[in-house]
Amino acid sequence: MKIVDAKVVVTSPGRNFVTLKLTTDEGLTGLGDATLNGRELAVVSYLADHVVPLLIGLDPHRVEDTWQSLYRGAYWRRGPVTMAAIAAVDVALWDIKAKAAGLPLYQLLGGASRERIGTYGHANGRDIPELLDSVRARLAEGYPAVRIQSGIPGLKAVYGVSDTDVSGAPVLHQQARPLVEDWDTAAYLRHVPAVFEAVRAEFGPELPLLHDSHHRLTPVQAARLGKDLEPFRPFWLEDCTPAENQEALRLVRRSTTTPLAVGEVFNTVYDYQALITEQLIDYVRSAVTHFGGVTPLRKLFDFAAQYQIKSAIHGPEDISPVGMAAAVHLDLAVHNFGIQEFSGHTPLTDEVFRHAYTFTDGHLHPGEAPGIGVELDEELAAAHPYAPAYLPVNRLHDGTVHDW
Repeated sequence: MKIVDAKVVVTSPGRNFVTLKLTTDEGLTGLGDATLNGRELAVVSYLADHVVPLLIGLDPHRVEDTWQSLYRGAYWRRGPVTMAAIAAVDVALWDIKAKAAGLPLYQLLGGASRERIGTYGHANGRDIPELLDSVRARLAEGYPAVRIQSGIPGLKAVYGVSDTDVSGAPVLHQQARPLVEDWDTAAYLRHVPAVFEAVRAEFGPELPLLHDSHHRLTPVQAARLGKDLEPFRPFWLEDCTPAENQEALRLVRRSTTTPLAVGEVFNTVYDYQALITEQLIDYVRSAVTHFGGVTPLRKLFDFAAQYQIKSAIHGPEDISPVGMAAAVHLDLAVHNFGIQEFSGHTPLTDEVFRHAYTFTDGHLHPGEAPGIGVELDEELAAAHPYAPAYLPVNRLHDGTVHDW
């Protein structure tokens, strides 16, 4: 079997997605997600101009060999653009391999380790009463765990607290320049414990609550927040400080027993080495789409398992259903699964990417379709072309650009 065609499809059914489609001489097709939110076209060029020409004529069954060739052969290793492009190839090859075997992907990864995949949903509000309503909505949808994010008094806008339409679905803003949001760390540190206190008072001690700091805190500030949240027993505190400085997590870990989750902006195992071997975190958060695919992420989870660290694959709306499907197959197979982030997609996105995975009673299952179980409607995708869109920029009150 040989790859005879490779094309890059860009579509925007509400937000931008980048998809690689491979076709073999036996008529099998494979899809891979290469979406890099806010930098989509950089990955499109990387794939179309530099990777696609290398794929024609390759044996699609040689997944590991192709991965190593693309990673090592470019000389310029790592980085989100490179790893998103490699991820698309890797997942598309796994898709073809599983289809050739007539099996869902998780069966090729060792079979199921559980019956279904537990998830958490996103609850947010501009103030605490609005947040409580959002938590109620997520619980009504069946989510067994909820991430809580709240507006901060005195700040006009806070990332993670989205506008919603009448149904509660997030309103996506596509624009030619980044939005600018203000930020006040002291106000945030004062407010978040009160948010947890209010949610616990309303919903009791058993509901697993998660919170994301979006990399905004220094190590000392993160340690303080982790300590302040201990009475409310969070499921985790996510991205409390920019973790590319892996040593920073030592101070946080020494100061609090609040579980820590890190890694959605990481793209290789090297970003995790100290964090895992020194047991500075409890959950690894990388996405299939941004970590180079199923091949390296499975290896990361096996590495983490030696230190009793669990998986928690990044799963926001900007991971396409292709990337989500690959994640759910991996979730079902790995022994040290922790939890899966799941925001769902718009109905239009689900029409463009028809998928076999299901969400029932707050849990996901990849389905039994051969491969990853996703089909791309290319005609519908073409009807929704790329639209410029960016993540916001945070600035302090003095105008300084703030860290994520």
